[in-house]
Amino acid sequence: MPARIVDASFVTSASKIEEAPPEGIGEVVFLGRSNVGKSSLLNSLTHRKGLAKKSATPGKTRLINYFDVTYKEDETGEKYRIHFVDLPGFGYAKVSKSMKYEWQRSLNAFIKNRRTIRLFVHLRDARHPNERIDDEVRDYIATFIGPDQCYLEVFTKSDKLNQKELGALLRDHPGALVVSNLKKRGIEKLERLIFDIVIKGAPCP
Repeated sequence: MPARIVDASFVTSASKIEEAPPEGIGEVVFLGRSNVGKSSLLNSLTHRKGLAKKSATPGKTRLINYFDVTYKEDETGEKYRIHFVDLPGFGYAKVSKSMKYEWQRSLNAFIKNRRTIRLFVHLRDARHPNERIDDEVRDYIATFIGPDQCYLEVFTKSDKLNQKELGALLRDHPGALVVSNLKKRGIEKLERLIFDIVIKGAPCP
């Protein structure tokens, strides 16, 4: 692997853009429905089991969580810092349907105006690949994403699918990445992809 994550730590929680760290280093935003496995994926990516805390009540956390992540390039030994940004989950079934609109309102300023965001990682549940709310979020991001930003669909919990279902998923969502925290499927690929896009300026997949 040409580059890997060697360190990660929690920075701060912000309820609005004014409380976020100063803009500077590149940022990767992770967003998805509550209970999609976002915390587990962040922990797998950073090789830190307890870095991102899992809420006992999905959909409860309403804060933007910042993590400082260090990549090390194997060939040169050079280190690079980026921020992982964990956004509040949206659309949990046990709360009001208006939650997705509340989510859009509260985070609208952040995701639209934060110019150091280089990559949006949209997590979707592989068992429910065509949820309308996920399609709406994808389409919403497409309305404002800048030329220097990338969008990536990542389907979690792919270990729950058989080969036929997995094939259909990849056919219907070309360019998407499938991962499994349980089987560690796709984790290294995502880790490398983030580095290539955010640090090396690789084109969007």
